[in-house]
Amino acid sequence: MAATTTSAAAAVAFSLPSLPGRPPRRRRLHAPCRLRAASTAAPPTPDLSIQLSPRSSPPASTSTNGAASSAGPPVAASLARDRAEDLQAEARAMARAAGATVYSPELLASRYGSRPFKVALRAAEVLSKLGAFALKVLLDERRGESFSARRRARAVELRTILTRLGPTFVKIGQGLSTRPDLCPPEYLEELAELQDSLPTFPDEEAFACIERELGFPLDSIYSAISPSPIAAASLGQVYKARLKYSGKLVAVKVQRPGIEDAIGQDFYLLRGLGFLINKYVDIVTSDVVALMDEFGRRVFQELNYVQEGQNARRFKKLYADKQDVLVPDIFWDYTSAKVLTMEWIEGVKLNQQAAIESQGLKVLDLVNIGIQCSLRQLLEYGYFHADPHPGNILATPEGKLAFLDFGMMSETPEDARVAIIGHVVHLVNRDYEAMARDYYALDFLEPDVDVAPIVPALKSFFDDALNATVSELNFKTIVDGLGAVLYQYPFNVPAYYALILRSLTVLEGLALYADPNFKVLAASYPYFAKRLLTDPNPYLRDALIELLFKDGKFRWNRLENLLVQGRQDREFAAKDALQPVLKLLLGPDGEELRVLVVKEAVRVTEAITIGALIDSYNAAPEFLKPLISNGNPGGPFKLSDVEREQMIELRDRVFRIWGLLRSSDNFDPSLLQPIAQVLQEPEARVLGSRVAGGVTQRLAARLLQQLLRTPPVPGSSM
Repeated sequence: MAATTTSAAAAVAFSLPSLPGRPPRRRRLHAPCRLRAASTAAPPTPDLSIQLSPRSSPPASTSTNGAASSAGPPVAASLARDRAEDLQAEARAMARAAGATVYSPELLASRYGSRPFKVALRAAEVLSKLGAFALKVLLDERRGESFSARRRARAVELRTILTRLGPTFVKIGQGLSTRPDLCPPEYLEELAELQDSLPTFPDEEAFACIERELGFPLDSIYSAISPSPIAAASLGQVYKARLKYSGKLVAVKVQRPGIEDAIGQDFYLLRGLGFLINKYVDIVTSDVVALMDEFGRRVFQELNYVQEGQNARRFKKLYADKQDVLVPDIFWDYTSAKVLTMEWIEGVKLNQQAAIESQGLKVLDLVNIGIQCSLRQLLEYGYFHADPHPGNILATPEGKLAFLDFGMMSETPEDARVAIIGHVVHLVNRDYEAMARDYYALDFLEPDVDVAPIVPALKSFFDDALNATVSELNFKTIVDGLGAVLYQYPFNVPAYYALILRSLTVLEGLALYADPNFKVLAASYPYFAKRLLTDPNPYLRDALIELLFKDGKFRWNRLENLLVQGRQDREFAAKDALQPVLKLLLGPDGEELRVLVVKEAVRVTEAITIGALIDSYNAAPEFLKPLISNGNPGGPFKLSDVEREQMIELRDRVFRIWGLLRSSDNFDPSLLQPIAQVLQEPEARVLGSRVAGGVTQRLAARLLQQLLRTPPVPGSSM
């Protein structure tokens, strides 16, 4: 649905006969100029290539979805009325899609089980083409001809085969194009062409489908429509049009004719293949039939364009609240199961770096927007775009990131969302036993599976990979390494996780085009840090405590790093930082944490107090220093150089952390008010007295140590 920037121009007009019950004929007086998808080439002159016959002027008022409204002033319609009209239009679209096919293994069996000859012919076609290709690749390997040029030729051949085999195998190829863990680079590049370089079907069939689905002649719906598609996808093709009654530019997606039958038959075959793999191929531990069913359900959902429109609406509600994310509106009065009409978005595909930079934009800035939005999708709300290939993500001239094509969506279970964040914490801590246990929460393992044998495999891989920091890892390294572990042990990878890998791998691939040194994990750190510092979820709260404490000691460097990273997230709120930990600290279940905090609070208070005294001593006149230090040339306290440096370092780090909080954009001194209120609680008073007692004991010991120390004899060595 991307397009180049267009300019309005005169179009060719022609009249249409108004014969009832018959689709209007389309007569072109001049060869039209084809509209094209976004590119670096100069934009075409005409706005739309065909001008349909003029009708009466549109009504004075239109609803939010572009349909004519019955009455009322043109601008003064209330939001409530607009929303009601939009819901009514959506209900009408749902009624038009009431007969849409839903994926069902039983339905496939009843429909194609009685057609053995047709199924056998299709099976022979698929097996002969893919089998011949596999044989060629095997011979290349045997002959030692698997060099890059040969792989490139084979990749082109595979793309051609998948295209000829039809939509189901195009979808499979699209999935493989985002799996660098499965395919060599040459295959990834060629299969990526499947995203938008697909054959079209006749325009007359598309226009007839629009009229049949919406129940009106074409010229009564649009004042103009492109004569040929501006993009072709695996399930349909897209036209650019202007709505007659609102004048708005829209993208009209029309489904390929006969696609339900073709896809249904292919999934019937794939399920049969899955049964054979489950029964005879021991190396595959996952339930292949279940994976095929999950894939089939998602593909059939894509065939219902009303469902896709509802997906787009939900996605927009959740994520388009950010100023740099754009999601098109749906025009429900012009949408059905096989026709989807949505707002036209001007933009450039995210993999067209030169075109993006020519608009004064930076690819990496846009990729970072995509990463932050994806993290919100995957880990905050759990509802995510499962097909984010370059053709579905556009850079707008305003620098926004536009998401398109909401046919394939997925959801991350709530338990899995927090488990993923905890998994990152365990990775940072190199706690491989905890990482292995995370796989229960992620639904990778059944509860009765022993994770003990998995721990050494994780340790072996990540100890080698983590020679640098975690942020230096790229996502492909993790996918490759975990993939090797997953295949060795009885893992059952959930469908949502495979789609998450696909989503993040695509974004990393786009970033690597612009910057070979880009690291997705490093770009993701601010989001993880913000969630750990501010999220009240008990699992994340415990993960934060686990990150900050080790062997009974508080790791101030970790807290400082979290604050530095968290501040880079625009949604980070200083007032929320550490509030979940504070509530646990003073709650009934926080005794173990209170013991650690009291111990650390005593250390910090001592460091600040002694640091202040050392600073005062250093600022004192020289003649007073011997009196203050009791004649000790090393200073007023009996401290080794190492101990003194550690105290000063601790004090300075605490002050830096406080400075980070104070310098946050949304810092407000009133953020201390909830803490002050909590400190009025009885438990807090007890905690405070324990801290005060500990500090008093430590300082008293220091003072006695100083007073009882024997002054040095002049001329003697110390």
